[in-house]
Amino acid sequence: MKSTGIVRKLDELGRITLPIELRRTLGIEERDSLEIYVEDDRIILQKYEPTDIFTGSKNDLYEYCGKNVSKESIIEMAKMANLID
Repeated sequence: MKSTGIVRKLDELGRITLPIELRRTLGIEERDSLEIYVEDDRIILQKYEPTDIFTGSKNDLYEYCGKNVSKESIIEMAKMANLID
């Protein structure tokens, strides 16, 4: 893990501000969603990117009933249901 040397305090609501330099470097814009991960005693923030609910793929996504499904998964399910060869 690479240290940035940046230290921020939490406000009374538990919020922090990410410095503009860091947001620019990582391509994080206003109102972008960040995904939160926990690894041991670390909190990891990552820019959210929608993924296929079955494979985790980020390519050719379609939204169905509020879930993201890739074209690849749709084709595979169609094959399983004998709808295509």
